[in-house]
Amino acid sequence: MENQIMILAIMATYITGLMLWGVYQGRKVKTEQDYAIAGRKLPGWVAALSERATGESSWALLGLPGAAYAFGLTEIWTAVGCVTGIVTAWALLAWRLSDEADKLDAHTFTSFIARSHPDDARWIRMVASSAIVFFFFFYVGAQFLGGGKTLHALFNINPITGMIITAVIIVPYTIYGGFRSVVYTDVVQAIVMIIALIIGPIMGFIYLSQTPGLYASSVSQALEQAGPSFTSFTGAVSGFSIGIVIVGGFSWFFGYLGGQPQLSTRFMAIRDRKQAKQARNIGIGWTLIAYIGALSIGWIGLAIFGPEGSATGLTDREFVMPKVLLTIFPAPLAAVLITGAIAAMISTADSLLILSSTELTENLLKPASKKMQNISNKQQLFISRGITALL
Repeated sequence: MENQIMILAIMATYITGLMLWGVYQGRKVKTEQDYAIAGRKLPGWVAALSERATGESSWALLGLPGAAYAFGLTEIWTAVGCVTGIVTAWALLAWRLSDEADKLDAHTFTSFIARSHPDDARWIRMVASSAIVFFFFFYVGAQFLGGGKTLHALFNINPITGMIITAVIIVPYTIYGGFRSVVYTDVVQAIVMIIALIIGPIMGFIYLSQTPGLYASSVSQALEQAGPSFTSFTGAVSGFSIGIVIVGGFSWFFGYLGGQPQLSTRFMAIRDRKQAKQARNIGIGWTLIAYIGALSIGWIGLAIFGPEGSATGLTDREFVMPKVLLTIFPAPLAAVLITGAIAAMISTADSLLILSSTELTENLLKPASKKMQNISNKQQLFISRGITALL
């Protein structure tokens, strides 16, 4: 109980600081363009860290470690697919989107596509923005659900209450500061996430070598004891199934090639070509380190808890990362690092919320109302904040 109270206190301190940081950045928002895309003036390092925090969501800290824990080496193909897609996006798409969005003066991903195809702009705006707002409504809900589920698993908080807490954290600064607040809070969360994914595996390997009575004293031993499917890169299948395993994992590659508006918007907001190169280097470096760390934590969890984790306190494989950190670190340090898991979900939820708001305002309401096209920047900013609050 004392440990739980300590962890909650540390998380509350972090979250309060995060909210204040978001509000502070929101004070710099003066126009609707600032609110929608940070005035298209993001430094490269800010864009890179924000894009990575948003792109990984709870995947890098909950989903991928859980999959590595459950399937062993087979999960490497999924990681390879994701990393290859991310590297390709940063190397080939980011600077192009930044340049073209600036030329077209596009504030949203949909407006970028619409202005690139002016003959069909009306239908593109209507169909694409409607689809984004509709589907992202459920996507945001899923992030809130993930936050509630995580708080329930760690502190036995009612999942509904946990969802409300998650919403209360992000809604105020997202409404007030829009894209700028979201991006700069993402930076903090990306730093917390990568620290967890660096320190966790290093200390985890040390813990395995020095602690008797575990399922295994090393990752390699754990994989061997868990069975042939864990030590095989193809899940111990044969024939045509090998291709399915490899292609299925590598197919994640295509999800990063411009098809996620919440990520593409970060590319569009980069200040210039020089900053785009800086962002590319940071984004790729962060990704390589994060994915190695996420896989390692999953396999360390296998060595600590064994494949039947429920017998040793791991009731849900997706929480192998928080459980590993709570096992190998003192409660205060574990709390700081576990905050990364909460941060991962927050960084996606706020990004999806502001994206839906700007898509609705820029591409559905403005084109439909001549009055909105002639109002002042202050009035446009007020309307954008109102739409975000309603969503």
